[in-house]
Amino acid sequence: MIEMTDVSKTYPNGVTAISGLNVKIKQAEFVYVVGPSGAGKSTFIKMMYREEKPTKGNIIVNGLSLPKLRNAKVPIFRRNIGMVFQDFKLLQTLTIYENVAFAMEVIEKHPDEIKRRVMEVLNLVGLKHKVRMLPAELSGGEQQRVAIARSIVNSPKVVIADEPTGNLDPETSWEIMNIFEEINKRGTTVVMATHNKDIVNNMTHRVIAIENGKIVRDEQRGEYGYEI
Repeated sequence: MIEMTDVSKTYPNGVTAISGLNVKIKQAEFVYVVGPSGAGKSTFIKMMYREEKPTKGNIIVNGLSLPKLRNAKVPIFRRNIGMVFQDFKLLQTLTIYENVAFAMEVIEKHPDEIKRRVMEVLNLVGLKHKVRMLPAELSGGEQQRVAIARSIVNSPKVVIADEPTGNLDPETSWEIMNIFEEINKRGTTVVMATHNKDIVNNMTHRVIAIENGKIVRDEQRGEYGYEI
């Protein structure tokens, strides 16, 4: 599903963010990526959806070698990747329904299929009753739910989340995590970078800890392992 082999990433300013990294993530796994700030987590995550390319090594996602993937093919590759960010990245002038539907419209799905699927995923995240509202009319937690619905509307094999609860209060964070749990139970691989110690320690899954660009710990049902 996701495999990195001897992957390193050095930026033009000379900073090495990732060094000699090897990892495999199987279909339907749920993986937390943890580590101190500046450890290389964001680069690790960004390389999975081809936002960054490795300086060295190979990355295979959904059977494709990302370093060899031509830039023109990246949007097509991302159709099978759902992405969720800390700052939601919703289109502020579109309604909740339109934000989610847009992800299907760009790949030219039939209008009937779009309507059925959008309502299905909005129901999953508990926002079926707010389809006509704009993002600014929702709470932060509700906006993140919309972002999650958008990320899964095309039934991706992998959902990559970068600090998805970073801007949310504890109660809302748990609600968001329950949605990710449900997505994972349905067979989607979830890879999540997070600083949320309570969630990692209580909603246990595989934990990959990165420090100074290297994996220092890789545990099934692991713990956060850092003081906050």
